[in-house]
Amino acid sequence: MTRKIESKIVSYKVKSKDVVQESPVKLVEDVAPVLETMHEEMPRPEVLLGTTYKLKTPEHVSEHSLFITINDVVLNEGTDHAMRQPFEIFINSKSLEHYQWIVALTRIISAVFRKGGDCTFLVEELRSVFDPKGGYWNKGKYVPSLIAEIGNVIEQHLMQIGMLDNPEMDEHQKAFLEAKRAENTAKVEPKAEEEVNTGFPPSATLCYKCHNKAVVVKDGCQTCLNCGDSKCG
Repeated sequence: MTRKIESKIVSYKVKSKDVVQESPVKLVEDVAPVLETMHEEMPRPEVLLGTTYKLKTPEHVSEHSLFITINDVVLNEGTDHAMRQPFEIFINSKSLEHYQWIVALTRIISAVFRKGGDCTFLVEELRSVFDPKGGYWNKGKYVPSLIAEIGNVIEQHLMQIGMLDNPEMDEHQKAFLEAKRAENTAKVEPKAEEEVNTGFPPSATLCYKCHNKAVVVKDGCQTCLNCGDSKCG
């Protein structure tokens, strides 16, 4: 193979057969470590890190508290790339009223966790569920449904393990929320005074048939003292 020399020759050296040619120096490239990621075929570890959140809702939503447990798996443990990722979720309650859909929901969410990738979209998906009977206020925050509040708990957990950022509200947002809370308190207080003279127990809950706060537990069954509606027939 011939090669045309374009530039001017300024020096030359005769190569001898006796001279051992030095092997070219190979540059050692930094090899990126293979990181462990979540995937469907990952076996469940014997021990998982778990956090349990107590969710207390108004009595007309659920008489008993919900206990939401989210277990995390630690990926790349012992390295600089160690991270916690949710692996499964369980929801427990004494109330059996929501048992079916709660079991179905936890299984679906756990499957999404184990699928791997970004699971933060679950928060907005659950928050977008609205109860046709209306939402409720819990700790000064409006919640459109029980499922949406489960989404809030998952968001809290994802922020705790570092998968979601905790955005700070600016002064305008804080002032707006304070005004709304004050407005809601002003509306609730007169209503509470009116309910004192209804003749029904203060612990009575809302009846969805006659819309009066007159539902009490009678003989182990929720019964409305105003219209007589009963869940036991």
